[in-house]
Amino acid sequence: MEEKKVPEYEEMHKVLNFALDAGRILLKNGAEIFRVEETIDYICKRYHIKEVDTFVLSNGIFITAEKEGKEMFAKVKHIPLSGTHLGIVTAVNDLSREITARRISLDEAIEKLKEIENMPPKKRYFRIFAAGMGSGGFCYLLQGNLFESAVAFVIGMILYTFVTFTEKHPISKVIVNIVGAGLVTVLALLVCNYCFPFLRRDKIIIGSILPLVPGVAFTNAIRDIARSDFISGTVRMIDAVLVFVYVAIGVGVVLTLYQNMLGGFAL
Repeated sequence: MEEKKVPEYEEMHKVLNFALDAGRILLKNGAEIFRVEETIDYICKRYHIKEVDTFVLSNGIFITAEKEGKEMFAKVKHIPLSGTHLGIVTAVNDLSREITARRISLDEAIEKLKEIENMPPKKRYFRIFAAGMGSGGFCYLLQGNLFESAVAFVIGMILYTFVTFTEKHPISKVIVNIVGAGLVTVLALLVCNYCFPFLRRDKIIIGSILPLVPGVAFTNAIRDIARSDFISGTVRMIDAVLVFVYVAIGVGVVLTLYQNMLGGFAL
């Protein structure tokens, strides 16, 4: 039976830095605020650090710890808003459970956390194919026929190929979403006007822009607000809504130019 004791100064700092890193990785990869706070709390309790306070925002973690009434640890970590990698979130959750169940030592957990942080994303071609499937499926759900869904599938893959290309370059999310939505609209107009006039361009456009929709961010914002994390939930909600605005601008600009320059059309 392991003896319960409060860690010494160095060990305490080691645990808290590890807990902070776990929280940082979770937050960076799209985890909810409550999940980040609970993970840090579970890790600290497992190593008998009870006097710890954690405050998590959508882009930062504040953590302090005391021992016998004296402040022993205080740290602030800034985490910029970024993308989502649910595989990493799941892996950190599993690691947290292993720590709580005492199936892994602290040093082993630190090494495993480093491996999790360096976990590569899904293969590029797989993500492109999945984006196409999502676009085609969404088009079909919106009462598009099989032919329209097939076109949305192809355009969705082209769009996500563009998105993955921009990931390698420091391009603003604003530009990526506006240009991506514009690209989808141009391709849909070309297909519907010059290749298959019987297709409905509105169904194809709506289905094809699905890869740009921040579904996870929007859902997490609602969950944060539902758990009374109003500041973080509001920030994430605004971030998601702005993406919707960028997409609308991209589609609207192309449709407006097409209508004014080429005589317009009836949707």
